[in-house]
Amino acid sequence: MLTPEQLANLRRDILFNAELGGRTLSLQSTWGLFSPREIDEGTRLLLDYVAVEAGDDCLDLGCGYGPIGLALAAMAPEGRILLVDKDFVAVEYANRNARRNGLSNAEAQLSNGFGQVAPDRMFDVIASNVPAKVGKELLAILLHDAYARLKPGGRLYLVTINGLRQYMKRNLGEVFGNYDKLKQGAHYTVALAYR
Repeated sequence: MLTPEQLANLRRDILFNAELGGRTLSLQSTWGLFSPREIDEGTRLLLDYVAVEAGDDCLDLGCGYGPIGLALAAMAPEGRILLVDKDFVAVEYANRNARRNGLSNAEAQLSNGFGQVAPDRMFDVIASNVPAKVGKELLAILLHDAYARLKPGGRLYLVTINGLRQYMKRNLGEVFGNYDKLKQGAHYTVALAYR
């Protein structure tokens, strides 16, 4: 049984620093969000391979508390970065972390995939650490919507568990007409597709 003091400690926000996008970012998280105490292996691998220009408009799809989107904001200081998640707690923490790190070019909003993103908003880069358990139906929707929301020449960067590698290769090939495996690690694969 937890003591009242132990329970109070569990209720406190989790704070840690991480090197992301060439900067040390101070991140605030909480239990119930994905990988709340540290940047997970898949996200780290993805960020090793994402390439952005200073003025790129970027989308972090399924942002959690914001590590990918905030890294993109640090790498593209002249761009506008949108972070979306279907979890209101994640969106709150992502916005808090953007302010905490002075990344005024990043903003998080509640959205189930692209459902609540302004229909005319287009992106140079979309990046996502795709949750393995969202189901193939939602993955199909997300890939088609990502294609529709990328500017010509825009890039989609995805990291998935290795078990989804062939699915992504096949479906990115069908939707985008191209697929590039940037890196396959022990557990995760980073893929790139161009519009």
